[in-house]
Amino acid sequence: MTDPVLLLVAHGTRNPAGVEVIARLADSVSAALAESASGPLAESASGALAESASGALADSVGEGRSESAHGVSVRVAFVDVLGPSPADVLRELPDDAPVVAVPAFLASGYHVHADLPREITESGHRHVHVTPALGPDPALARVMGERLRAAGAASSDHVVLAAAGSSDVRALADVRTAADQLSDEMHCPVEVAYVATGEPRVADVVDAATASGARVVVASYLLAPGLFHTRLGSTGAAVVTDPLGVHPGVTALIVDRYRTAVDLISAAAARSRPDRSAPDRD
Repeated sequence: MTDPVLLLVAHGTRNPAGVEVIARLADSVSAALAESASGPLAESASGALAESASGALADSVGEGRSESAHGVSVRVAFVDVLGPSPADVLRELPDDAPVVAVPAFLASGYHVHADLPREITESGHRHVHVTPALGPDPALARVMGERLRAAGAASSDHVVLAAAGSSDVRALADVRTAADQLSDEMHCPVEVAYVATGEPRVADVVDAATASGARVVVASYLLAPGLFHTRLGSTGAAVVTDPLGVHPGVTALIVDRYRTAVDLISAAAARSRPDRSAPDRD
C-alpha cells in the first residue's frame, strides 16, 4: 500500500509566529517519519529532530505540503481564519489516494466534530481516515510538566492549566482530563481556567490565588503562539510556559497517531481482499 498522505489540520491564526509554528511542526513530523522508516521513533526524540527540516514558511504552509525522505507527503490545512482548508487540500489529491487526517487540536470540540467532517464531505474525497485529536494525552502532560519544571515551578505553587475554551461540553471535558493528566505528572493539584470561552477565566483565577498568597504558575495548553497566548502574559502569573509548539513529544504524538491509523487502514484492506487460500468450489 502506498503511504497515505498525512493531513495535519490546525485551527489557524492571523499571528505569523503561530502559522510558522504549524509549518515547522509539519516539517518536524516529516523528518520524524523519515527517521522512523529505518527503525522505531524513540519516545524521547532529540531536540534536533524537532528543529530539523524547518523549511521556508511558504513551502510548508503557503504551498501546504512537506515531503519526508521516504515518501510520506505531509500536508497542512486550517479549519478557520486562513487557508488552505481541508477541502482545498483534499481536492488537490487523487481521489483514490488514502489520507490520514490528524486534527492538531488539544480538545475535541466543534472544529473536530463538525467542521472537519463537513470539509471532508464537501471535498468528495472517499478515502480519509480521521485520527483522534492530539489532546488530551499523557504525552502532552509530559511536555507541559517539562516546561513547568524548567521554569522553576515548585510543589507549593498554584498550578493553572490555561486552555482556549469552548462552548462544546465535550471539549471542556477533554480539558479537565488534560488537567488531571498534568496533575499526575506534577504530583500536585491543577486548576483549569480559560482564555476565551468558558469559566473561570485565567486572569480571575490568577487574581484570586495571588490574593490568597499563592505563587501562580500557568501551563499554556495552547499549540502555538497567538492572541490567546499573548493574553496569558498579562494575567500577572509568576510563570507562563510557552505553547506546546514544536516539541519532540508533540512530534512523536502526531507520528504515533499517523502510524496507528496506517495500521488500521492496512488491516481493513487485508480483510477486504479475497481469501486466495480457500479451495475453489464448483
